[in-house]
Amino acid sequence: MYEAFPRVTVPHFLGDDYDDEGHQLSEAISAAKVRAESCSSFMKAAIRWSAEFGTSRNGSSELHVMLAEYIYSESPETDMTKVSSHFVRGNDPKKFASMLVNFMGKCYPGEDDTAIARGVLMYLSQGNLRDANLLMDEMNEQLKSANSEFPKTDLIQFIKYLLPTLERDAYPLFRTLRQKYKTSTDRDAVFQELLDEIAAKFYNIQRQNPLEGLFSEMFKI
Repeated sequence: MYEAFPRVTVPHFLGDDYDDEGHQLSEAISAAKVRAESCSSFMKAAIRWSAEFGTSRNGSSELHVMLAEYIYSESPETDMTKVSSHFVRGNDPKKFASMLVNFMGKCYPGEDDTAIARGVLMYLSQGNLRDANLLMDEMNEQLKSANSEFPKTDLIQFIKYLLPTLERDAYPLFRTLRQKYKTSTDRDAVFQELLDEIAAKFYNIQRQNPLEGLFSEMFKI
């Protein structure tokens, strides 16, 4: 559906006439933002309708995937948190993996492992261990095919330890991991809230402020 939406061409480089082309670039970016926001609003309305009249309270999984792809490919300033929040309510972790691998190739240093961890933690905050594992497995396969690999950071190491921990009744180990890697998980303001929600989902540890803060904002439609 979203392939039929109109698109605004944004210049990729400036020539000798910097002032004129710089003005054109600014106008093109502004137009692209307006167009992306308008199309996103339309798709969000469709998701809200599907949540009200469909079988899932989160709305259509397929529409969430379409919106995630649209935001990633068409927004001039891509919000990876929004992209991930729709992918994790979707039904295609392989597409999510492909998008993250693509993002790794063009993001700033330090953004790649944060985006990967955010996606995994968002899945887990929904109680979806299966797709969190599928995401990491699919990324691993795609990175191998491209002769690449996961970022070698403490945050990725934390994620790799966390996934098998959640397959067991091992809350003390979960708590130890959080303490050991707190410096890494403090890099993103929402990670601690996601981990609190994961503790509630997998170990019945009650959150102090349920459905408040960044976590609740993240999954609004």
